[in-house]
Amino acid sequence: MYRIWYTIIGVSIINEVEWNKETLKEIASFPDEVKRDIGYLIFKLQIGERLEMPSSRPMPSLGKGCYELRSKGIDGIYRIFYFVKIKGKVLIFHAFNKKTQKTPKKEIDLGKKNLKAML
Repeated sequence: MYRIWYTIIGVSIINEVEWNKETLKEIASFPDEVKRDIGYLIFKLQIGERLEMPSSRPMPSLGKGCYELRSKGIDGIYRIFYFVKIKGKVLIFHAFNKKTQKTPKKEIDLGKKNLKAML
C-alpha cells in the first residue's frame, strides 16, 4: 500500500489516499487523459468533496461506503473502486478497463478481495 499526502499553497488536504499496489500499477497503464481525469477526481475526494454522477456512483454490491470513479477515454471506459468510510482516508482498491455495460462479476469479486485486504 502507498500513502500520499499533499499540501497546496499552505492548505493541508485532509484526506489521505491509500492505494492498493496492484491498482496503482493498473492505473499507470491507463491513457493519459483518463489518468488526468481520475487524478482530478481523487484530488476532489481528498479535499472533502462528495462526487456524484456522472463522475462517481455508489457500489453497494462491494459494501457500504464503496463507490466507483467513472472516466471515459478515447479507447474505452475506465473504473476505479474507492472506499470513504474511514475518517480522513480514501482507499483506492481496484481499477479496470470496462468492456461491457454491466460491471463483470470477476471485477466485483476482485474489488471485494482487495478492499478486505486493505481494511
